[in-house]
Amino acid sequence: TDTRTYLTRMVLFLVAIGIGVGLIARTLMPIFLVNPLLNGAILAVIAIGIALNIRQVIQIGPEARWLERFHAAANADAPADMLAEMRVDASVDNIKLLSPMARMLESKRGRGRITLSAQAMRTLLDGIAARLEESRDLSRYFTGLCIFLGLLGTFWGLLGTVSSIGDVIRNLTVSGQDMEATFGRLKA
Repeated sequence: TDTRTYLTRMVLFLVAIGIGVGLIARTLMPIFLVNPLLNGAILAVIAIGIALNIRQVIQIGPEARWLERFHAAANADAPADMLAEMRVDASVDNIKLLSPMARMLESKRGRGRITLSAQAMRTLLDGIAARLEESRDLSRYFTGLCIFLGLLGTFWGLLGTVSSIGDVIRNLTVSGQDMEATFGRLKA
């Protein structure tokens, strides 16, 4: 799969969010300034998480292109010199995720049709799945951190509201028979 399609979608989504935030910026700014430290931390975590996710998609790009080139060259019954030109060196193509498979395929090159046993294929796929899962764990961590900081801000705001209500009730004086005026002051 071409990763540029996903990168384009990600950028378009971020542009749409940016336009939406720009349209309601006057409303959001006073809300942000209620607790700029916590809200700034939330925005920083979101920005770092977005950057890491974009970086992960960009890193998968060369690997997907290498695999497509290798598959096309192997399926085209290409001559041995064309397959020899397919550099499997991880430093040349910036291949990290598929480097064990690349080394294995490189060792089998030149022996005719490239085949892998079921056990070797399972080992390769398990290794790739483990590496992908490790990169997803960081994204999950930042997502959870954003949720935690949002809940922390919510409870912080609720705590401030409850203490303000307590202050209002504490300073309320009930004197005489005019309960309607007392409830009017409480409501204000």
